[in-house]
Amino acid sequence: MSGLQAITDWDDAYSNSAYIPGGDAYPARWAERAAAFRAERSVAGRAELDLPYGEGERERYDLFLPDAAAKGTVVFIHGGYWMAFDKGRWSHLAAGALARGWAVAMPSYTLCPESRIAGITRQVARAVEAIAQAQRGPLRLTGHSAGGHLVSRLACADAPLPAEVQGRVEHVVSISGLHDLRPLLNTGMKATLNLDEKEAAAESPALLRPRPGTRITCWAGAAERPEFVRQTELLANIWHGLGAATELRLTGGRHHFDVIDDLADADSELVAALLGS
Repeated sequence: MSGLQAITDWDDAYSNSAYIPGGDAYPARWAERAAAFRAERSVAGRAELDLPYGEGERERYDLFLPDAAAKGTVVFIHGGYWMAFDKGRWSHLAAGALARGWAVAMPSYTLCPESRIAGITRQVARAVEAIAQAQRGPLRLTGHSAGGHLVSRLACADAPLPAEVQGRVEHVVSISGLHDLRPLLNTGMKATLNLDEKEAAAESPALLRPRPGTRITCWAGAAERPEFVRQTELLANIWHGLGAATELRLTGGRHHFDVIDDLADADSELVAALLGS
């Protein structure tokens, strides 16, 4: 059996844009598609934007409603290494679940360095709690990259979610999630994240126990950077051994920036996995 190649450049190991053709163009493309989607749903009277879940400037979420009574609510948590982006770039990704009759909520959160990752965990928990109070029915949590970390973190036994809300979370899908934060201590992001060994361990789902009854799908693109594939496989493996119902899915040909595109497609395997149909 061949050994794994040693990582000598950790910043490179967690770099995505440099390894994706036209990678720098993706953020503008996301923003354009998201704005068009919000406008369309607003005209249809099926969008409620900038709903507060707290007093902070970024403690707001957008809610997109299906054309009939919602079967439940999907909460999507955005990525950006906890340092970039907001809810406004991802609105179009609600299309797949909406077409299947689910409402979709997308919160923003305070970014590092103004916050720390532990603070963002608590903030996102408050967002999910507020969404649960406003919406009836079951909940599905999904997120991409740092957002994958955050939804996985909310599935941990010590997650700061009320028991009633935890009981309504039927499935978590972590897309290209970061589940062990300790390698990030070797990157230049460490300073902006204000991350130390103690917090990295305390906020790593792979080092924590899943909540009893957790069902989680760990999803990534097969063409992603090796560290994202490893991080995805890691949580599925460890939590399976801790009693969670886990599934591992690697999508052929998808990289870190287009692996989420299938959330906009009601007929995609990703949406089917998320909604259980």
